[in-house]
Amino acid sequence: MKNSVVEVDGLTVVRGHVRAVDDVSFATVPGKVTGLLGPSGCGKTTLMRSIVGVQIVAGGTVTVLGYPAGSKQLRDRIGYVTQDPSVYNDLTVAENLRFFARVLGTEPGEVDRCIEAVDLVDRKDVVVGRLSGGQRSRASLAVALLGRPELLVLDEPTVGLDPVLRRDLWAMFHALADQGTTVLVSSHVMDEADRCDRLLLMRDGRLIADDAPDVLRQRTRTHDIESAFLALVEGGVEGATA
Repeated sequence: MKNSVVEVDGLTVVRGHVRAVDDVSFATVPGKVTGLLGPSGCGKTTLMRSIVGVQIVAGGTVTVLGYPAGSKQLRDRIGYVTQDPSVYNDLTVAENLRFFARVLGTEPGEVDRCIEAVDLVDRKDVVVGRLSGGQRSRASLAVALLGRPELLVLDEPTVGLDPVLRRDLWAMFHALADQGTTVLVSSHVMDEADRCDRLLLMRDGRLIADDAPDVLRQRTRTHDIESAFLALVEGGVEGATA
């Protein structure tokens, strides 16, 4: 796809005797929030790990910003947030951000910007180990925002957050996309689907749909994405992938 940021072609990942990702292909472009949705265990995290280049793959290719996934040229161009917080528990929020800012070589002012972006200003001097689970996740997101990455890969970033913060984070994701960042967000919560510009629906390691939320509802003749997902699984709706 022209101007694509992520290109996945025939990706297959095998774990044990199971195909965790089974012949998946898609491409993403700048300026869009793409949601990767599906039940727990369907392969979302494995697919994201493949995109950031930390997953051993059995077949297919993953290209990011013109380079093979995992290339050293991509290290400061991708922000990645795992399901588990990726910050140091014995440092404060601000200390974590300053440490990673030095590692990435970003400007000192980035620390305050990123802490403010995830609404942790009043907790910036608190040791991460004393924060709630949701606050630790937000601290990890702040680290991922350092340096204004071109691709932001977020694995279940809103789990455990209150509705107000979830709304604010999604608004931030779209603001980043409007500035040209490619945002890929995974979730198992179907009611977050309508917050995405585009949806990739997964089940049992396979991609069963790739389209905008409203188009998927039209094609499946349903009123919500959960019903659309069930229609795709149970009814064999044709033409659901683009």
